[in-house]
Amino acid sequence: MTRIETGVERPEPVTITVDGRDVPAYPGESLAAALLASGRRAFRRTASGEPRGPFCNMGACFECVVEVEGRRLRACTTAVSDGMDVRTGVAG
Repeated sequence: MTRIETGVERPEPVTITVDGRDVPAYPGESLAAALLASGRRAFRRTASGEPRGPFCNMGACFECVVEVEGRRLRACTTAVSDGMDVRTGVAG
């Protein structure tokens, strides 16, 4: 998945770290949007090991929960900030 580029003005990109890798993101976008734009589809795994990713994208379902600097947060309701350290619980 890529971001819409035509006719869109954005601030300068920032860098977030996701599972030890640098990922470009834009201030003001949700963490879920940044992760999806980077090609990630799974953000966590269930107890049985099944991959899970965003479902509702509005903060109701908790399928996109990730760890941000030691706190468990929903990626779809968390705004990106420069230097953010994110752990998904899903390798790669």
